[in-house]
Parts: sequence; C-alpha cells; structure tokens
Amino acid sequence: MVLCQGGEGDAAPAAGRKEPEVPPGREDRADAVQPYLCPAPGVEAAGAEEPPSCGCCSGMSWPCCCGASGTKKKAACPGLGLFYTILSAFLFSVASLFLKKIEDVHAVEVSAFRCVFQMAFILPGLIYYKTGFLGPKGKRIFLFFRGFFGSTAMVLLYYAYQVMPLADATVITFTSPVFTSLLAWIFLKEKYSLWDLLFTLFAVTGVILIARPPFLFGSRVTGIEGNYTDHLKGTIAAITSTLSAASTIVILRKMGKSVHFFLSIWYYAVIGLIGCVIVLFVLNEWHLPHCGRDRVFLVLIGVLGLGGQIFLTKALQIEKAGPVSIMRTMDVVFAFILQVLFLNHLPTWWTVGGALCVVASSSGTAIRKWLHSVKKAKQREI
Repeated sequence: MVLCQGGEGDAAPAAGRKEPEVPPGREDRADAVQPYLCPAPGVEAAGAEEPPSCGCCSGMSWPCCCGASGTKKKAACPGLGLFYTILSAFLFSVASLFLKKIEDVHAVEVSAFRCVFQMAFILPGLIYYKTGFLGPKGKRIFLFFRGFFGSTAMVLLYYAYQVMPLADATVITFTSPVFTSLLAWIFLKEKYSLWDLLFTLFAVTGVILIARPPFLFGSRVTGIEGNYTDHLKGTIAAITSTLSAASTIVILRKMGKSVHFFLSIWYYAVIGLIGCVIVLFVLNEWHLPHCGRDRVFLVLIGVLGLGGQIFLTKALQIEKAGPVSIMRTMDVVFAFILQVLFLNHLPTWWTVGGALCVVASSSGTAIRKWLHSVKKAKQREI
C-alpha cells in the first residue's frame, strides 16, 4: 500500500526529486492533512521506496497523479471508512453483550484474558518492526502511564458493563472526547473555547440523567438494573474509565509520532496484565470459568475487541477523524438494540434523554475539530 498525501500546495516535489519517506507507524494528528491509502502492486510497507507511478492513477507519472497539488483525490470506495467504523462499533457492542452474559467471572479476570490475547497479537509485530520492548529512554515514562491509564480504563469499563445497564455504560464512555478537550487544555495548553465548555455541560447533564442521584431525583429511582448501589458504583467506574481513556489520549498526543503504535499497545497489554494479576490475587478471584459457554465468551470478547480495533484503525486510515468520531456514536444505537433484544431491559426516558445529551456533546466536539482541521488544511494550501 502507498501512503499518498494530498491537498497541500507545496506537497508535489519537483521532477527527478525523491519523495520523502513516511516512517512506519506514523500517526497524523487531527489537525493535519489526512493521508489516504492507494493500492500499488509490489509495495507492502508504508516506508518503502515509491515507484515512479501511482497505482491509483492508472499508471500516470508522479507530477500528474493523485498526490500532486491541484489534482482531485479519488477514494477507491466512497464510504468504506464509515462502513468500517459501523462494523467496528457493532463488534465492540457484541463484545460488551458477551461480557454481560458471562457469569461468575470478575471484570478484572476478563481484562487479564483480554491483555493476554492482545500481547499474543502484538508480539509478532514488535519483532517484525524491530521496535524493541522498552522504547526510547525519554519516552518510557509516558509509555508506562499510557499503559497504566489505558488498562485502568479497560478494567473499570468492564466492571461498569457487569453491574449497570449496557446502554448506560456505553453512553457514559462517549463523554471521552469532551474530557479529552478539557485535559488537553489543562496539560497541553490547547485551545478550549466556550463551545467546548457548552459541550462539557451537555455531557455532564447526560451523565446525571443516567445516574439519577437520589438527592435530585428522589429516593425512589425507577428503571435501575439491580439495586441502586451497584448502579451508582457502575456509574462511578464508567466515569473514571472515561477520564482514564481521555488521559491516555492526552499522553499519546504528548508523545507524538516518535513511538511506534505497536509499542504503545504492548505497554498497554503488559502493564494491564501485571496489574490485573496483582488485583486478582489480592481479591482472591482468580479462577477459570466453570461453564464452557463462559470460556467461549472470553475468547470471543478477545477476538471481537481485536477486530473492532483493527476496523477502527483502518477507518481512520482512509477517512477523516471527524466523520469517524460522529459515526462511532452508532455504539450507543447498537447498545440500546442489543440490550432490548437479548437482555430484556427496556431503557427509561431518563436514559434516552441522557444518551441524546451525550451524543450531541461528543458529535459537536468531533464536528468542531473536523471543521478546524479542514480550515487549517485550506490555509496551508494558500
């Protein structure tokens, strides 16, 4: 596959000059011009040397192909990135459903199995790309905290799925973009406008409608799965998971493109596994599922979670981050549908109202960042 960068006025090199190579694992920021993949026979890695012609332009030479300034980019299949996003959302939702169906298995143990599965997938990639297992010395502390916050977010989210309605936990996780903007403003000095503040208030309102604290809604709270104590614990776990996930994104922005993304995932899996094993021994909860069905569910959670990550990554490679972020709200839709069909739990109007607030907040945040990146891209063209 060839990584073609288009849309910049000074992007086309002069005739006879060699196109600058893109290092493997490069991750473009949201405000950068988005690359897209063009199939070219004989080229397998992103860092490989470019041939004199581009496969997506019917063999035309470089100055006239899709990467040249002023030429129109053509997607191989319009809407493919959005389809990948919907498929990713569906796989994540089904994995969450299986987690709800598992009996007598602690959320920390499920997370440990997920980490083992992820390590087995990432290890060949580390060996192939020769990234090492520790990373650059100056980035190891960031990699450690990335792994710590990322694994913490996973464990707490799994716990929230187990003790509260599936749709409620899913909706709360979609406040992550809002909290990411807030943390980026605090730690990275990124711009935080009044619109961002408004979206944050919308997100907090949605969480309150889902949690329904008794001091606001009275002592008799209806439509709760199980008892209210577990519902409140699950809400706190989901919010903390969201904050941890937002912290992870801020750390990844801080590291930039100097660390291969396989190494970042490796830290996430290793630190998560170590932490899960310690917690399981402290809680004395380590045991294999007694039921064969639960063992199958554990494997499927790992497979579906990995598949969701792969399709989401592919979507971000061929589609802009804004549309992908908006389409990811399909997670909420799938969660509501699966909850009604397989868990026989009808959502209340409070939950629906909270979901609308959170979806509006996360979508608004994504649209603003998308428009901002488009504006910066046009400025670079000028």
